[in-house]
Amino acid sequence: MPSSATSPVDAQQPSPTPPPGNALDRFFRISERGSSVSREMRGGLATFFAMAYIIVLNPIILGAGQDKFGHQLDNAQLVTATALMAGLSTVLMGVIGNVPIACAAGLGINAVVSLQLAPKMSWPDAMGMVVLAGLVLMLLVASGLRQRVMDAIPSGLRRAIAIGIGMFISLIGLVDSGFVTRNPDAAHTTVPLGLGQGGQLQGWPVLVFVIGLALTFILLVRKTRGAILIGIVAMTFVAIIINSLADIPDANWGLSVPQVPDSVVGSPDFGLVGDISLFGGFHEVGLLTGCLFVFTVLLSGFFDAMGTIIGVGEEAGLTDDKGQLPNMGRILMVDGVAVAAGGVGSASANTCFVESTAGVGEGARTGLANLMTGGLFLLALVFTPLAKIVPSQAATPALLVVGFLIMAANVKEIDWSDFTIAIPAFLTIISMPFTYSITNGIGIGVLAFILLRVADKRGREIPWLLNVVGLCFLVYFLLDPIEQALGVK
Repeated sequence: MPSSATSPVDAQQPSPTPPPGNALDRFFRISERGSSVSREMRGGLATFFAMAYIIVLNPIILGAGQDKFGHQLDNAQLVTATALMAGLSTVLMGVIGNVPIACAAGLGINAVVSLQLAPKMSWPDAMGMVVLAGLVLMLLVASGLRQRVMDAIPSGLRRAIAIGIGMFISLIGLVDSGFVTRNPDAAHTTVPLGLGQGGQLQGWPVLVFVIGLALTFILLVRKTRGAILIGIVAMTFVAIIINSLADIPDANWGLSVPQVPDSVVGSPDFGLVGDISLFGGFHEVGLLTGCLFVFTVLLSGFFDAMGTIIGVGEEAGLTDDKGQLPNMGRILMVDGVAVAAGGVGSASANTCFVESTAGVGEGARTGLANLMTGGLFLLALVFTPLAKIVPSQAATPALLVVGFLIMAANVKEIDWSDFTIAIPAFLTIISMPFTYSITNGIGIGVLAFILLRVADKRGREIPWLLNVVGLCFLVYFLLDPIEQALGVK
């Protein structure tokens, strides 16, 4: 069911929708989907601001790792690779898939590449395995298997996946803003998270987040067009002013410091692009271990993207009564291409970004929004200093607002009276934020659904393909003991 009733943008859409007026409108089906060029541009801007942190964060994660030979990747080259591959993948998704779903280096997958693959082989070998995972994904799409897997997910579980993603991005927003912080392990506490620092909100950056969240919700209630984008831009200017007047350590702002840069232009370094070895990793670790590594990257990318596509599609109101998106085959194929392209660029696997919901919240409904988002990533190749002045405290309120909109649109659509779907839905929703992984949430929900349907003597209702997916997730969760039993770890 379309979720547009919860959006302040959609609430003001005229009905009926006017016929398309030009080639751009017809190609992207802008009027048909009840949008406009201005809404798509605003949505593209909001998505970029919500995920621009990846330009800074991905190089930090990949740059922290060392390969088998003690080599580390150059930060400047990683920044270029990250922005380049994000821009190209996002534009491709917009043109081919015609959905407002942006792509960039996947968090979680980059940690696997940096901390699990690279230490066992060279960096080109590790990136080659990412490329192989992308090629396998494309084969699964070409065979129709990947779409059949998505279609096998029950409707209630699809809604739960969308809600879980909403909760997940809300937690990301709370943590990245500093409103919620991780308690140090040295404290030996059973409480992993706490309010601010030591249970109190401290410092100007957190205040920027609180004011930004309040402002955005007020604009939302008042049905102001561009509420999310206005909140991001307004609080960026506020943060710049506060940072210029107060003596605030850069570390308190996180990855992006709100200050006027000395220069707005930087030179990109393409040294890592194309530096891969497709099969060298198998020579270093052996065929079995190499296949397990590819499987790990493949499974993470497969279900992270699946959950994001479902969640964003539901929030944008693009799904039909069966929960299917138009051009799904194209969308999934571009996602596979994005994974492989990320490896080719040495940026790790690119995947669909859940922060795309920020753009959807601004009214984005077509791939035209991706041209704005992708174009800004490509511009960031030379304007990186400008992309880094939006602090997380200014961008993260958008994630909580979108998390609310997703929950409001989907929670009522789950049949909570049927415990065989309600319990898996509940586990899916809580597992995504609590394990900090979309893949884990989907896996736990699928396994719980299979178990409970069998226990309720309704096993015949489970699609055979969903049982196969459940088996894959069982292997995924038991990968460590399997590796130990096979002597590959």
